[in-house]
Amino acid sequence: MAQTPLAERLRPNTLNDLVGQEHLTGVGSILRAAIEQGKIPSMILWGPPGVGKTTIANIIAHTLHASFYTLSAISAGVKEVREIIEEAKTKEKTILFIDEIHRFNKGQQDALLGAVEKGIITLIGATTENPSFEVNSALLSRCQVYVLKPLNEKDLTKLLHEALEKDIFLKEKKVELKETEALLNISGGDARKLYNLLELVSSQLLESSELSKSLIITDELVMKVAQQKIALYDKKGEQHYDIISAFIKSMRGSDPNGAVYWLARMIEGGEDVKFIARRMVIFASEDVGNANPNALLLANASFDAVNKIGYPEARIILSQCATYLASSVKSNASYAAIGDAMEAVRQHGDLAVPLHIRNAPTKLMKNLNYGKDYKYSHSGEGNFIEQEYLPDEIKGTRFYNPGENARENELRKFLKERWKNKYGY
Repeated sequence: MAQTPLAERLRPNTLNDLVGQEHLTGVGSILRAAIEQGKIPSMILWGPPGVGKTTIANIIAHTLHASFYTLSAISAGVKEVREIIEEAKTKEKTILFIDEIHRFNKGQQDALLGAVEKGIITLIGATTENPSFEVNSALLSRCQVYVLKPLNEKDLTKLLHEALEKDIFLKEKKVELKETEALLNISGGDARKLYNLLELVSSQLLESSELSKSLIITDELVMKVAQQKIALYDKKGEQHYDIISAFIKSMRGSDPNGAVYWLARMIEGGEDVKFIARRMVIFASEDVGNANPNALLLANASFDAVNKIGYPEARIILSQCATYLASSVKSNASYAAIGDAMEAVRQHGDLAVPLHIRNAPTKLMKNLNYGKDYKYSHSGEGNFIEQEYLPDEIKGTRFYNPGENARENELRKFLKERWKNKYGY
């Protein structure tokens, strides 16, 4: 097989060759129009791995005939940024692509500000993390954020067939694709992961087959190769989402041993400490919730602590929080409640707020009965007076159904005493 990875050999140079992201780069889309006009803004490309962030940056530079510099936020710092900015001052158009820009700290991001603002460079940052959390507000305000979507089955299938038709090595060896399910499932919408696995499977075929025969890829072969050699194509972090999934599911399954193992895998792999801590804050509310309100307090405190401490000591704090969350009683009742409530909003639209609980700051509003007949809860026995808080169309709808655990059983008892049979508590 060729030395250059398959994903790099097949990287498209034009928008017409790009597969996926039609909402951004298809005919008539806003980003495509900007590229065709030669006037692109500095931007942040936000999306999961292997969906085209680096490719889009390369296409932009190629189309605009601009000087193109690439930095990885993992290995580069302020020094490298400033060197590129100085070079850019002597050039007509310069695009600086920063991969994993969410790993740049505030000082590193601040070093970009002036050059972006003055137009010395056009910044294209790529991130798998929400930029509103990871990119400081000053830099974010100077960039347009474009959200990239995971590639769907149709996109991935097209990429597979294009690889077999266009890549000179695969075409020369007459590699055939009999089944695609395993390739598509393992890739998880990640084109780079798909190509890496296709290349691994093809290499396996070449090693074990007579070169005169056709080389046929089956689901069985793909699964065998993936299980044996997954580390070969995953060593640069494509397994990021698989491991965080295993970590979260171990905590959800109340297994602190599984949780701490997958935590160790992330730490050893150099995972961003804030990424791990943020996922535990989310988990504390989504999967523990009101069954143990202390979980959210500890997770939030852990997030603050690891930001102050950093590695290697942050591993101790992460471990304490992960084992606590895994060992805690679980409830997803609050998570389910907001899901059901949002579905009701989508179903029923903007229902009117009942008059008695509307705000009435002006005389006109009072004349229109805003706030009329509202009962002040603290005036009632036990600080409670029964009245309706939902729109008429959905009154009596129960969104929050407390879980079956000691803490939420107390909440259910409290709500049942207050609301009798109205909500069926």
